[in-house]
Amino acid sequence: MKSKILDQLDQPEFLLPSLIAAGLVANDRIKARLSALQAAAAHARKPDGRGFDLSDECRAAGLDAIAIQDLVGHAMVGSDERLTSSGLAALLAAIWNDAIEMVHAVAAGDRPSADAFEARLVAIRAATAQDRSDAIAFDEVARLTEVSSVERDGLHRLVMDLHKALNRLATLHAEENLAGAHVYGLQEEDRPAVEAFMRGIESTRKLKFDHPGLSTTAIRANGKLTIQNDIGETDAHVVIVAVEPDIVTLTYTDVHLARAKFFTRLFDDFAVDWSGLDRKTADGLGDDGVFYLVTGRGRTVDDRARFALLEATGAALVFLIDWNKARKVLRNWVSKGDAVHVLEYAARHRFGHRGFLELGGRELVASAVHHAASARIGFGEQLDDALGREAAVEFLQNVLSIAAETLLEGGSPRLARDRIEADLAQRLQRVDAKLLAVVLRQSGLARQIAADIQRFLAAQRTGAPTNGAVLAARARLIEEKADRIALDARGEIARLQANPTIAQLIDGVEQAIDELEQAAFICSLAPSQMAAILLEPLEDVCAAAVAGTEAAASGVTAAMDLPDKQRADADDALAAVGRLVDAEHRADAAERDVTAKVFSGQFDLKTSLSALDLARSLERATDRLAGFGHLLRERVLADLSA
Repeated sequence: MKSKILDQLDQPEFLLPSLIAAGLVANDRIKARLSALQAAAAHARKPDGRGFDLSDECRAAGLDAIAIQDLVGHAMVGSDERLTSSGLAALLAAIWNDAIEMVHAVAAGDRPSADAFEARLVAIRAATAQDRSDAIAFDEVARLTEVSSVERDGLHRLVMDLHKALNRLATLHAEENLAGAHVYGLQEEDRPAVEAFMRGIESTRKLKFDHPGLSTTAIRANGKLTIQNDIGETDAHVVIVAVEPDIVTLTYTDVHLARAKFFTRLFDDFAVDWSGLDRKTADGLGDDGVFYLVTGRGRTVDDRARFALLEATGAALVFLIDWNKARKVLRNWVSKGDAVHVLEYAARHRFGHRGFLELGGRELVASAVHHAASARIGFGEQLDDALGREAAVEFLQNVLSIAAETLLEGGSPRLARDRIEADLAQRLQRVDAKLLAVVLRQSGLARQIAADIQRFLAAQRTGAPTNGAVLAARARLIEEKADRIALDARGEIARLQANPTIAQLIDGVEQAIDELEQAAFICSLAPSQMAAILLEPLEDVCAAAVAGTEAAASGVTAAMDLPDKQRADADDALAAVGRLVDAEHRADAAERDVTAKVFSGQFDLKTSLSALDLARSLERATDRLAGFGHLLRERVLADLSA
């Protein structure tokens, strides 16, 4: 029982069982000491009289029988006709202290009676001469030891009355075990509330594993039911629940401010009004005697609401054990706020953090990083640098879940580590997949330019009006946009230390876009009406370029799904690579057709140069896309073998 903090919180009722026991022991001591006082007075008056053996009585009361016998044996009548003996002053002081302890014990369970007893004790003591010497008048001994009449009060009668009161409290507050709680003096209507609280405790108790804690005491005192749980081993870490017909009051103390705030957030689903977190000081509690106290008042309209709140309170407590230790470990990998977010998620989803600590905590994550991502995550680096914040938080949430699940199912630590390593590796692949989305976006921009050129050439062939300057300006804007995307992507790749192949893929598409933008520029310089004999093969080259951009996008889309190890996605990606190569071959053939027709000599210089440069720019774009395809193939095969 955490007596210091309970005393600070003015909750003496939880000390009542131990206080009753201590009061009954004090009763045994005071009676033995009064007997010793009587025996000392008798021996002093008749040194040769019958001896007194108080050994059994002293041993039963936990007193030193030899010291008591020495006091009695050396008692004598002093020169002032008073009883004297070495140690007599200490015996008298102990008698008064025993009486005070009995009054204190009664006060914990019956304050009105204790107040009356205390008044009697003060009056009796005031009427007794207080002499600190080892001497006392014989008539004082008689007044202290005799059983006085009802009309005339005395210490012995007070002790007898205190003993009766303690026996009554002991009977009323006899210990019982109710659903795992130590309960005292409950009324019948209290039992369902205690059972609801213990249902919550038992629903999550297994998640503390071998850690001590969660001992619960319930008692009816001062007209209400109060439940106390010691949570863990920290002295100033308790929760006290006062249950009344229409309100449940939660009093929570903690040496860690952040954990106290965390506790209050676990009740967001309930109508609980929380006080501010008060900073308290008490010797021996927390760092420098500092702890924090918060009180929540939850109004309950009926039994169902009351029991739901009590059950939720009991269930939440296991998630407070070693909470700060877990938070410190998680802060090695993510920010302070995200570490708390991980712990809140683990509590709300009922798997907690104790399993994580049981399996090694920091070493559990460090092992996964070493085996699955040593090239990507350096010593001391946080996970959110490599995975991104959201993925890092999700990974740690999964680590805590895997640890708890493995221990609950009796699995080996090796199994948990393997699952965590596999999860981290897969998440790193997903980071790469997100970067591949940039490549996909670039492929789409490349297609826009190629498709614009295709429409431009088709319009020229049909005699429709065209505007090469507009085509070139649009292509230039698209190319600039693609450059910005590529620049940002390279920075992200460097920061995340992602697979270098992704940067090469980005470069490949960017080069293809440069060639396509050049082709659009040439279109703006070409004659407004080019001969149909040249437009036909130029359209073939452009169609191959369009097909190449579409195949690139299709291949990247399939490659993005490869972390999920879908064979069909791998087949789609490899098929797209084949189409890229085919597009490059078709572009080669069409470009040679344009060259052959130009060299036939029937076209003017401007037309000839325009056709040649346009065909070659488009063909070089398909070359770049074919090189992109070879890189993509290597990437796909590497993912399949991982």
